[in-house]
Amino acid sequence: MYTHNTKERDYYDILGVKKDSTGDEIKKAYRRLALKYHPDKNQGDKNAEQKFKEAANAYEVLRDPEKRKMYDSRGQAGLEDMGFHGFESNDDIFSNFGDIFGDLFGKRYHRERVGPQKGLDLKYTMVISFLDAALGCEKQIHFDKQGTCEICRGTGAMNGDIKACSQCNGTGHISKQQKSHGGFFTLSNLCPSCDGSGKQIQNPCPNCKGEGRLSKTKALSVKIPAGTKDGSLLRLSGQGEAGIRGGVAGDLYIRINVTPHSSFERRGLDITNDVTVSFTKAALGGEAEVPTLRGKAVLRIPRCTQPNQVLRMAGQGIHTKDGRKGDQLVRIIISVPKSLSEQQEKLLQEFAKLE
Repeated sequence: MYTHNTKERDYYDILGVKKDSTGDEIKKAYRRLALKYHPDKNQGDKNAEQKFKEAANAYEVLRDPEKRKMYDSRGQAGLEDMGFHGFESNDDIFSNFGDIFGDLFGKRYHRERVGPQKGLDLKYTMVISFLDAALGCEKQIHFDKQGTCEICRGTGAMNGDIKACSQCNGTGHISKQQKSHGGFFTLSNLCPSCDGSGKQIQNPCPNCKGEGRLSKTKALSVKIPAGTKDGSLLRLSGQGEAGIRGGVAGDLYIRINVTPHSSFERRGLDITNDVTVSFTKAALGGEAEVPTLRGKAVLRIPRCTQPNQVLRMAGQGIHTKDGRKGDQLVRIIISVPKSLSEQQEKLLQEFAKLE
């Protein structure tokens, strides 16, 4: 397991949970901190605002199995490779965790529901060859997503004909006062007329039937960086589903599955393969033509090379965008002839006498 940098605040410590905590335990811990440091309770308190964002970032990572696995193995660097850099504003937090804040602070949550909402993130699995992953490539993908309706521009209404909901007066919720043994309390529910949006469409768009979005097949060109590992996750910002009521689009996460190669294997930035040479070349030395990631290359065979000896070809491994280069490690397999001519046998017998 990754040992976190002492300068980084550990997400488990932030939430006060153990490494093996369940999802429910993590959610419960986050709710407690969100209630304690919520902006509505700590107006103007910069320290509380910072802790509120830290708790939200920790919860976002630890509640997601893929982000949590990456964080446990590589820490913050792994999350950045996935494209996660944390929430930039409280609005982003409320938009992502509306279900939690709906329970804690109903009015704020209803205001968030009335406003723009970020679209859903999408996931896509791409299978590529070993060589494409090692050298980098560009692939075309097709996937279905909820896109913004071009006719109404996402409003759901023709000619922008939208009015405030008459039942909730545009608030998106209806409050009722009820009496209990301890006095009166207010119960807030989503407005059934506008489903919490606070708006009513007078003339629905015929293209999207008032939804503002409709399913589309998207074609997208994706660049795969050289050296991409099996199981890597690429994040394409804004390529997820369209937002609601003018909200920003979600993101597209592409999981890369790399198929094995018939000859090469990968070890970090190095690659390995086997090359077969005759027993005479292994003994006397010489040259052998070997395959590499980028074509053929000549490998020098030293005299008296032993079976399974590994020879290094510098710089013939994985190349990364930051200039690092791996090597190719070639294991020598020595071939022994299945039959000998009389002359070959005679020469070998003479050689044997000299041993």
